[in-house]
Amino acid sequence: MSAWVLRFTGAGLLVLLGMAVGTWGTTSHFRPLLDHQQDLVTQCAAARDNLAGLAQEQGKALGDLNLAAQARQARAEQAVTQAKASADLDYAAANRLQQERTGGDQCAAATSIIDKELGL
Repeated sequence: MSAWVLRFTGAGLLVLLGMAVGTWGTTSHFRPLLDHQQDLVTQCAAARDNLAGLAQEQGKALGDLNLAAQARQARAEQAVTQAKASADLDYAAANRLQQERTGGDQCAAATSIIDKELGL
């Protein structure tokens, strides 16, 4: 019986030694790898959050630019309308003056203007 107990105790000690070596190997070899991967995950999450914030800011800036472009378009259309109204008045006045100079004949007025432009 004492041989059997001695073998059982020796096997138990070998199992405990194997567990101790396995634990030491795991903590000394795999723990740094796990820590490194965890650091990479943290960096990726921070980069993702940063990019999401930048995309949100960029979207807001694009929206602001779109609103500014629409405001400029509205102001430009208003300026064109006002310029057209002013030009129509000036054009009508210029036509009246030209007709008065040429005796009221529109064909003669056009001929006179064309000849003047061409230097004839």
